Amino acid sequence: MSSPAERYAAARRRSAHPTLSDFTAELGFSLDPFQVEACEALEEGSGVLVCAPTGAGKTVVGEFAVHKALQEGRKAFYTTPIKALSNQKYSDLCERYGADRVGLLTGDNAINGDAPVVVMTTEVLRNMLYVDSPALTDLGYVVMDEVHYLADRFRGAVWEEVIIHLPEHVRLVSLSATVSNAEEFADWLVTVRGDTRVVVSEVRPIPLWQHMLVGGRVFDLFALRPAAHAGEWEQTPRGLSTRERGRAVVDPELVRYVHEQERRFDSWHGGGGTGRNGFGSKPRYSPPSRPDVIERLDRSGLLPAITFVFSRNGCDAAVHQCLASGLRLTDESERAAIAEIIDRRTGALPDEDLHVLGFWEWREGLLAGFAAHHAGLVPAFKETVEECFVRGLVKAVFATETLALGINMPARTVVLERLVKWNGEAHADVTPGEYTQLTGRAGRRGIDVEGHAVVVWGPGVDPAVVAGLASTRTYPLRSSFRPSYNMAVNLVGAFGREHARELLASSFAQFQADRSVVGLARSAARHEEDAAKLEAEVRGGLTDAVFDVAGYAKLRSEISQREKALSRDSQAKRRADAAESLAALRAGDVIRVPSGRRQGLAVVLDPGLTELADPHPLVLTEDKWAGRLGSTDFPTPVTALTRVRVPKNFNHRSPHARRDLASTLRNARTENDLGARRTRGRSGADDDPVLTDLRHALRAHPVHGLPDREERVRAADRWLRVLREAEQLRRQIAERTGSLTAQFDRTCDVLTELGYLAPEPPATSPDADEHPELVTDAGRRLGRIWSETDLLTAECLRAGAFRGLTPAELAGVVSALVFEARRDTVAQPSVPAGKVTAALAEMRRVHERLADVERDHGVPVTRELDLGFVWAAYRWADGQTLDRVLAGAEAAGTELSGGDFVRWARQLIDLLDQLAKIADEPLAGIARSAVGRVRRGVVSASVTG
Repeated sequence: MSSPAERYAAARRRSAHPTLSDFTAELGFSLDPFQVEACEALEEGSGVLVCAPTGAGKTVVGEFAVHKALQEGRKAFYTTPIKALSNQKYSDLCERYGADRVGLLTGDNAINGDAPVVVMTTEVLRNMLYVDSPALTDLGYVVMDEVHYLADRFRGAVWEEVIIHLPEHVRLVSLSATVSNAEEFADWLVTVRGDTRVVVSEVRPIPLWQHMLVGGRVFDLFALRPAAHAGEWEQTPRGLSTRERGRAVVDPELVRYVHEQERRFDSWHGGGGTGRNGFGSKPRYSPPSRPDVIERLDRSGLLPAITFVFSRNGCDAAVHQCLASGLRLTDESERAAIAEIIDRRTGALPDEDLHVLGFWEWREGLLAGFAAHHAGLVPAFKETVEECFVRGLVKAVFATETLALGINMPARTVVLERLVKWNGEAHADVTPGEYTQLTGRAGRRGIDVEGHAVVVWGPGVDPAVVAGLASTRTYPLRSSFRPSYNMAVNLVGAFGREHARELLASSFAQFQADRSVVGLARSAARHEEDAAKLEAEVRGGLTDAVFDVAGYAKLRSEISQREKALSRDSQAKRRADAAESLAALRAGDVIRVPSGRRQGLAVVLDPGLTELADPHPLVLTEDKWAGRLGSTDFPTPVTALTRVRVPKNFNHRSPHARRDLASTLRNARTENDLGARRTRGRSGADDDPVLTDLRHALRAHPVHGLPDREERVRAADRWLRVLREAEQLRRQIAERTGSLTAQFDRTCDVLTELGYLAPEPPATSPDADEHPELVTDAGRRLGRIWSETDLLTAECLRAGAFRGLTPAELAGVVSALVFEARRDTVAQPSVPAGKVTAALAEMRRVHERLADVERDHGVPVTRELDLGFVWAAYRWADGQTLDRVLAGAEAAGTELSGGDFVRWARQLIDLLDQLAKIADEPLAGIARSAVGRVRRGVVSASVTG
């Protein structure tokens, strides 16, 4: 019970903040100190930046901003990074304030957009600001949920654009995960938004226990309880590696047990047997099965759990493994509730698409209490899983890391199967920030007393590294902002070139770049000091100037670089010669595949000639494999060794037909003596005069005969490397000073050369207008294209590449501007012949011309067209079934899941819709028709509102 003094202080606070008092009276629970501090700052007229762990309740501050806007008779916009989160927040606010007062604006939905409270994706608000939308009238508050998304390299710039361009009177509420440079971010917010209060809380509302699962045993990761560990960690010296930091706090019993396991697998010495079941064979590590892990968690009362697998196939396989094991986590009443949710959420899906989507297997897993959650699922499936999990009906979800991005789906336990994941370019270790984001799902506020994070041990996983990951408090927010073509056109049109430069100079990216220059200058000075010491070491004892060790080291470096360049040139020539030789092949030619999995003889079934790419002949090998090969399979030109007859209308998918033709191919080997041949080409380095001269100069150099030559050259290499690094640091300092405005100027130069911006007349010119028209008609069209390939799309439109196409053909060719394959493929996907092929060839030529201009001005080159979705988009817009569309895409070289198809179809709709608004007739009408043809069936059913 509180004292009279405490009650008096609380009464004074309520009277000082009446709006907050009204708000909290409706909540039914008391606010945490950080929530109170942020709401009070907002009521006092400040903007706020709130940084707190996942699940801490940051969104309450955003909801208070909405409440305050309604009380003042003003508007509030609540922005989120992803559509699913927008849909979720829209439902929450409708429940609280009524559907008539809340709207939703995403790429798919426009519901009640004039309401006083509108939930939207951040891109929608950015677009409103550039066109000065009437919806901005009376806007009082903007909530930017998950504002740490501005570090996202693909979409982060949008957050900075919004923050910079919002009218000054709008109060900004920024909600972020815990970051270590919150004060730096807040300092920038003050410079661009005025008074901004930073509120940081590192206290999780639910304590988190960290564990490791080793074999069948679960160990505590830390030697101390969570609360005590936090204090211990603060005393740990900074500047240590992750392993060193973790070693200071890791549980010694866990370390001992892991060492025993590693010795068991690494130090096994048997009697020399090497057979699979032979005596003395080394035992292989087998991780605990997923059903066993879930059963273990269930027995310990640690369900519901989210297991992060980092692989779509792995998530699906986990569900199948649990089903096959007979594991069931639900009772009869829970199964009935799950069935009702499934029917309600998936009722709009066409019956004919259910089989290809794997509906029945997915439903069986859900009824048993477990499910997968990843981007390969259609939205209706993911939303069903989310609702079932939040209601406690589904007890185990196997997910990729996308689940950690904002969706309100907490669990009692989070399991990490691995600490390595694919980042889009390579397999990389999970960072401390990612680890915190993933494990932040553990512990449901108001339900669980504590949350649990479990890392599954495997050989090579060091508990000290895991402890270091879990303990690290350094997650800096780094800007990914850079001016795009669309942004440049809109900025110049709205503010003029000079004012646009000033706005870019006020970005968080430039703010950080300017601050980093101080550290770079210190580092450059240290490098120059080290270079002076190394120079003395290199020259030690050598007074004669003829002994130029650095010059000798440079000669060796030049030789190495020349050899590598010759090797690259030789490989490129061989590839070009191989591609040329492939173009000469005809059906029936017998060729030799020199190496790789398909090594041996093969017969050409189809030359695979296309205007858009190198030939990729369809072949049949002696072991009855049929498929396409490319120039990468032939390091040297290929020639026809002989010919065999290929039956007319040969079906390479028929096992019987493949067997017969493979037999004919083997007979041809014997009859024509086509045994294995190996040829070795002469190296280009053998005949290169420049390389020969360099090698002569090296042998004639005075340093070549020194007895301690190698030691001195190693020191010289270090000296030269340090000098290069110092020079690079100086260049970085020069680049970062005004770097964004320089990028902006180069971007504007490209746009001016291509006719999207008008040249700026000199201020002294008699032709200078007080209000010059800086953006051309083409530029205004470009300003309405919101796409990563904005300028390429505009150039293709201007070049007439889309002219004369049907709606289905237009959908196919435009998809090449949207789609990006998840993995690089050697073979170029096939595309429909005729007008589609011709349009894509023209688009390729447009891209080549654009790339030349971009290179001339030092601007990053726009990505190339990706043809992987062309067939799928064409067939779908042509009215074909989902089953045929996905099967056809795979045959054309692109494997798509139902969720992949829906996601890319929706992005295609978005770009087609933009074309319909900016193109002239009849293209605009064809684009509208294409939108209608793509927005059907499972694509239409996936748009939630």
